[in-house]
Amino acid sequence: MYGRVCDLPEQIEEGWRIGREIRLPEEYRDVRSVVLVGMGGSAIGGSLLGAYAAREIPVPFSVHRGYGLPAFVNRDTLVIAASYSGGTEETLSGFREARERGARLLALTTGGEIGSLASAWQVPTVRFAYKAQPRATLGYLFTPLLAVFAGLGFLPAQDDAVAESIRVTRALRDAWKREVPASANLAKRLARQLQDRLALVYGAEYLGEVAHRWKTQLNENAKCWAFWEEFPELNHNAVVGYDHPISIGRETVVLILNGTHLSARTARRIGVTSSLLAQHNVAHEEVRGEGESSLAQTLSLVQLGDFVSYYLALLNGVDPTTIEPIDYLKSELARA
Repeated sequence: MYGRVCDLPEQIEEGWRIGREIRLPEEYRDVRSVVLVGMGGSAIGGSLLGAYAAREIPVPFSVHRGYGLPAFVNRDTLVIAASYSGGTEETLSGFREARERGARLLALTTGGEIGSLASAWQVPTVRFAYKAQPRATLGYLFTPLLAVFAGLGFLPAQDDAVAESIRVTRALRDAWKREVPASANLAKRLARQLQDRLALVYGAEYLGEVAHRWKTQLNENAKCWAFWEEFPELNHNAVVGYDHPISIGRETVVLILNGTHLSARTARRIGVTSSLLAQHNVAHEEVRGEGESSLAQTLSLVQLGDFVSYYLALLNGVDPTTIEPIDYLKSELARA
C-alpha cells in the first residue's frame, strides 16, 4: 500500500496519457447528461471530477452508486461504467441497463466482465493495467475522466493543471515519505492526532469530495471509524450537535480541508465554524491544498489523506491493504 500511495504522481501522468489517447464517437459531444456508475474506490474518481468541474461542465453530471440506473437515463445520456475489476455487480447491472435503454457507453476498467462486454458491444474503453486495491488506483480512475471530459469539450484544456499537479504531488511525496521524521512530516503528525480518536473530515465546493475520499481511506486503510460532511450544509445542522454526547466531542478530531479557490462566503463559514469548534473544546485543524490550480490542491489533499490513512494503519497495528469485512460480505452475497 505504501508503494501505491507513493505512485500517485506517476498514476496521474500515465492516466492522463491513456485518457488523451481514447477516441470517442463525435456524437458523444451531443449528450444531454452524463452518469458514471461505480462503487467504492472505482466511483470516487467520478465524484472528485464532479466536484472539481461543477462550475464548468455544461450538462448534468452525476455518480450513481447502486444497482440499475436513474429513470432519466436515455439515448441522450453518456453512461460511464467505472470498475477496476470489471466485476462489480452493481456497476454491471447499470452497464447492462444502459445498453438496453440505448444510452451511449464508455467503460473504464482493467478488464473483467465489463471489459468483455465492452469488447463484444464495441464500446469505447479506457483500459489500464495496475495491480492494486481499487482505492489505490485513483490516478487511473480520475485523470482519464478528466482527459475524456476535456476532449469532449465539457471542460477547457487541462494540460497545465495536470502538469502542475504532477510536480506538486512529487514534491509532497518527498515531504511525507516514511524516511521523514514526524517532527517534519505533516502526514505522520495528523495520523498521530487521529490515533484512538473519531475522525470527522469537512470539505467544501471542489474539496467536498476530497473529504469523502479521506473518510473512505481512513475506513479501509486504517480500519477505523471516520465520517465526512460538507459546507455549507453542515452549518445548517451539524454545528448544533456539538454539545452531546460530551464524551464523543472530547474524542473527536475535525479536519477541515481548505483551499484558495473556495468562495469568499465559504471561507468565512470555515472561520466561524472553527470558532464554534473551539468554543465546544473539539480538537480541529485546517489542512490546506498545495499548488496554484484547484486541480493541484484537490490532488495534493487526496495524496495527504492517503498518506495519513497509511500511517494511521501502522499506528493501529493493522494491514492497510486487506479488506476482510468487504470480502466476507461479497462471499455471503455470492452464496445467496
